[in-house]
Amino acid sequence: MRTSVRWINDYLDRPATAQEQADALTSVGLNFDGREELPDGAIWQEIETTSNRGDCLCHFGLARELAARTKRVLRAPQITKRATAAGATSGNIAEKIQNAAAMIGVENLDHEACPRYTARVIRGVKVGPSPQWIQDRLRDAGQIPRNNIVDCTNFVLLELGQPTHVFDLSTLAGGQIQIRRARAKEMFLPLGDQAVAIELSPADLVIADGEKPVALAGVKGGALCSVRDSTTDIVLEAATFKPSQVRYSSRRHKILSDSSKRFERGVHAASIDFAAERLADLIMQTAGGTLCDGVVEAGAPVPALKSVSMRCDRCRKILGAEISNQEMMETLQTLGFSPRITGDLIDCSVPPERMDIDREVDLIEEVIRLLGLERVPTGESIQIRTAAADAKVEAAERVRDTLAGMDFVECVTHALVSDSAANAFAHSGNSALRIEDERAGGTPCLRPSILPGLLATRKLNEDRGATESMRLFEIASIFHLDAKKQHHESVSLGMIADVQKDDLGYRALRGVVERLAHEIAGRSATCTPTTSDAVMHPVAKIEMDGVEIGRIGFLTDAARQTAGLEKPIIAAEIAVDLLLSHWPPERPAAMLPSMPSVERDLSLILDNAKTWAQVERVVLSNRPAHLESMSFTGVYKGKQTGADKKSLTLRLVFRDAIRTLRREEIDLEVQSLVQVLQSELLAELRA
Repeated sequence: MRTSVRWINDYLDRPATAQEQADALTSVGLNFDGREELPDGAIWQEIETTSNRGDCLCHFGLARELAARTKRVLRAPQITKRATAAGATSGNIAEKIQNAAAMIGVENLDHEACPRYTARVIRGVKVGPSPQWIQDRLRDAGQIPRNNIVDCTNFVLLELGQPTHVFDLSTLAGGQIQIRRARAKEMFLPLGDQAVAIELSPADLVIADGEKPVALAGVKGGALCSVRDSTTDIVLEAATFKPSQVRYSSRRHKILSDSSKRFERGVHAASIDFAAERLADLIMQTAGGTLCDGVVEAGAPVPALKSVSMRCDRCRKILGAEISNQEMMETLQTLGFSPRITGDLIDCSVPPERMDIDREVDLIEEVIRLLGLERVPTGESIQIRTAAADAKVEAAERVRDTLAGMDFVECVTHALVSDSAANAFAHSGNSALRIEDERAGGTPCLRPSILPGLLATRKLNEDRGATESMRLFEIASIFHLDAKKQHHESVSLGMIADVQKDDLGYRALRGVVERLAHEIAGRSATCTPTTSDAVMHPVAKIEMDGVEIGRIGFLTDAARQTAGLEKPIIAAEIAVDLLLSHWPPERPAAMLPSMPSVERDLSLILDNAKTWAQVERVVLSNRPAHLESMSFTGVYKGKQTGADKKSLTLRLVFRDAIRTLRREEIDLEVQSLVQVLQSELLAELRA
């Protein structure tokens, strides 16, 4: 926030230099970020405020912090004029407005979005230049003076942090003020020299008269009811709005204002009245006029002030500093907490502007923030205990390392994809999850799969001349809506690889999947052919311990065309949570063998439809007594096997733990195993 040094000093019993202000505010967490001296000798400084300290987005709020830190006395603005309508002795504001123009009523149709709305009326003002002292303060803060009415609203906003607005009473159609939701396609013209009309929706909250919106609530006033040179009767608006509502309309219409900045950080309903009275006083000082008696207000009841207690011993224990009860009381008193001590307990009434204070630890923070962090003792050394690595993070890193070791390159792609990509990769029965944000442009859907982003990355590299074979992967969240329109999010591992030969492409990626299962889960993964879909054909389901964890297959033409790729692509997608649930893998320890092994290679003639998994299952379910392990060696297809047959070679390793095996006993075990393979798989032993 751009602040005026002399403006802050207006509220202090003795002035502070620019450097004193910068140092004091920085020490309480409001960092100094530069200064400049103006031609008239005034100095402005940039002071950073945190998002939870909306009370410091004003000069009086900063003066409060500075006074508390430097032991100065804070002087609040004084209200001098409280005149009423001439001849008026009773009645409410609506009756007074009727004397000036027409009956006005305030109706609040959304107490949640607008907890409190107030209106006051001043008659007989004269619009003209504001006094020099107000113009000087506004210029210090980077504002351009307009006229006495507008300048007073800007002054109060920068003085107290309460946004206010002024309407020309004669332009309010029907003498009505209504806080309501905008109607569909309703138009609104905001203030501003270059402003253009915007189209509203029911998601916007507006201040309207009897015919039209006259302000976008909490964001911007309207041009149609603004103060003009001819204005004589005005309505002063002071209200508070729900921060998320103001933020939504401000971002949606790309209108950022000083008002929206403050409402987004929260304005308490109890802070409204003093700011409105201060505004009315300034307007009557600078533009004359008569303040009508009474206030029209609509909204929910003003919530009671929060009460928060702090234990003195607890404060000392957390801070590790010796701070007396009296120091704590004085510090909280300077910040307006009205502390009351009973024994070891200090009870505080939280000022309405301090919406960031909720718990005991918040009060403890206030104490040390104002007394100075230098009061906290620091030792020459501290004890540090390294936190144990998170199991899922460690497992995910192992996945990345394993894939990197197999020539895969990790990608980080955008979570938003186009409608066509989302629809092409959504699983049956699910639909894409769309976001309502015009900034999404041509990518309004959250990805239902990792694969669209990987394909787009592959296409980008292809367009830039990367024609060599590529392997890509990504671990990220995917999203979808189920048939019941419930939102689901999960983490997925996607992999794609260029294919040189169809059979080799599938085998290579299947080997990657099996390696991952071994590294992460210490288990075997099986790939079983299943029904093809719009994304993969042919396709197999990846299973561990009988549970499907993903799918692997060749991408269909339609799936590749979403990224404009022509060449064949093999892909796999695995549910990361199911894969990582087995981490860390259990790896049994065993003594190194002391006896030699005996190896036998078997070449089996099988139907092409028979798989290695079937051979492995038969061998292990009929395991010979001395079989230590088995492994795949190779497969052959050619004239010697015939068109519908193949030769599959496996290696069997036999060993005994305490003696050397004889050839004769191994031959018997092999013969027995061959007979089982012949019986169950119709295998023939190749000579």
